[in-house]
Amino acid sequence: MTTKTSKKNPFAPLIVDVAVPLGSYYLFKDAFGMSTFAALAWSSVVPAARTVWSAVKERRTNGLAGLILVVNVVSLLLSFVSGDPRLMLAKDSAVSSTVAIGVLVSVALGKPMMTAGLKPFLVKNDAAKEAAWERLASGAVAGSAVFLRKERVFSVVWGVALLAECVARAVGAYTIPVDTMVWLGGVIMAVAIVLGMLFSGALAAGPMEELVRAEVENAAEEAEKREVVLAG
Repeated sequence: MTTKTSKKNPFAPLIVDVAVPLGSYYLFKDAFGMSTFAALAWSSVVPAARTVWSAVKERRTNGLAGLILVVNVVSLLLSFVSGDPRLMLAKDSAVSSTVAIGVLVSVALGKPMMTAGLKPFLVKNDAAKEAAWERLASGAVAGSAVFLRKERVFSVVWGVALLAECVARAVGAYTIPVDTMVWLGGVIMAVAIVLGMLFSGALAAGPMEELVRAEVENAAEEAEKREVVLAG
């Protein structure tokens, strides 16, 4: 039986982490006359608070959120000590690089970090798909080997995309005017996300969804066969 899916907006975190900081930066700087450094510092409060609130609300350890939070806190403290607005911008690349490294290391350890975000989109709160996912992930069925390989590919794609974003942001933070880099940083991140979605979808998420669907159908066929045997 299929349960009701959540209607939560999947783009809400992206809006909070990109649109709010960008808009508040120009509000603090132009409307309230704050310095570039102060505007950057205050515009980081909302996404940082969202990360903490999400961790507290979910009441469980989230490796990805934890990495982002730690890097944000450390880089914000370093920026306050130095007072350098460019360092405030460079911290975004530090977040990307730390998360990217964490994701790639998780693949090497056999526990791909991005799976936690992918699974809900593929199973969609469907009990049959959930069970099919678990069978595939456990290595107990025919398609498991391909499924597990695609699962690793999904995280690798995102790790590479985040590393590329890191390099672009780090270079831009120290070579492009601060006011330009404030909005350009958001564009770079958006491009990285779009490319990550396209490549991870084509190389991993799409094939994994097909494998889950096929396993659901196989399980249904096996159940029918058992019913026929019992009836006979």
